Amino acid sequence: MSEKFEHSQFAHCESGVVSTLLTHYGLKLSEPMVFGLTSSLSFVFLPIIKLNNMPLIAYRELPKNIVNKVSRVLGIEIVKKTYKNGIEANKDLTKFVEEKKLVGLQTSVFYLPYFPKDMRFHFNAHNLLVYGKEGSNYKVSDPVFEEPVLCDEKELTKARFAKGVFAPKGFMYYPKNIPSNLDLSLIVKKAIKKNAKSMLTPFPYAGVKGMRTLAKKISKLSSKDERYLKNYLTHIVRMQEEIGTGGGGFRFLYAAFLKESKQYNLNQELLDEASSLLVKSGNTLREFALLCVEASKKIEKFDRSKIAQKLIEASKYEEEAFILLKKI
Repeated sequence: MSEKFEHSQFAHCESGVVSTLLTHYGLKLSEPMVFGLTSSLSFVFLPIIKLNNMPLIAYRELPKNIVNKVSRVLGIEIVKKTYKNGIEANKDLTKFVEEKKLVGLQTSVFYLPYFPKDMRFHFNAHNLLVYGKEGSNYKVSDPVFEEPVLCDEKELTKARFAKGVFAPKGFMYYPKNIPSNLDLSLIVKKAIKKNAKSMLTPFPYAGVKGMRTLAKKISKLSSKDERYLKNYLTHIVRMQEEIGTGGGGFRFLYAAFLKESKQYNLNQELLDEASSLLVKSGNTLREFALLCVEASKKIEKFDRSKIAQKLIEASKYEEEAFILLKKI
């Protein structure tokens, strides 16, 4: 384990935090590699699960997927702890940082005081790192910010014990016993094939078919209830652009993972082609979000067919990419 901790900014909090933890404890892995090795690219549209009375829409696997999977995929022991109360959680956290351990925490964005007010929203699966303590302030490395920040113990405790969907319950984690002889060529290949299988699942609410189910739902949205329509469109954008790391962000991360995978004796031409298709999908998803925003601001110009077709276009790129990747 390195004694010196270096803060870095990342595209996505969970993959960024895990990348930093593994690198700090002796296994240098980039954020795209962490994201790809845990087969974290996804699409899920679940109308029966509600967030603020709107359906769950996710562009990657559910929170904690990366923390949980990285130990199974790489054979790393991850120490994971949840707590019943803040007193016990803070006692442990202070003890760990005094022992100079770098630890990851799950928190709620809404209660983190260093976030600007207009960036705070009720999302309970934001990951960050704690690497020290000064008085009552913890030294925090938040992957969203350019520089490390300080966070008062009371405020951090609120963020660690927020209620609601994905309640963190003080969740804290760090790696232990990292294997020294990893066969990354084999692991990368298996991870790609696994992700391809999940994105091409016949289940209509996940993967490529899930994108088309959401497109179908959009094509049937009624413009009679303007308030509901505006809320639905802005909810799609919020799930994609705020929780979904910019919609295209996860697609660009996976595309970077495929490029990096070329060093592991896999079909380079195939990886390049699939990577390009995922970049196209990422760009198309951003255009899709823009159409949703424009329609929510000028609801009289809502064109359900145009918006639905943009999402279907992205699904076609992803279908083509993962059919290729199944052959890797």
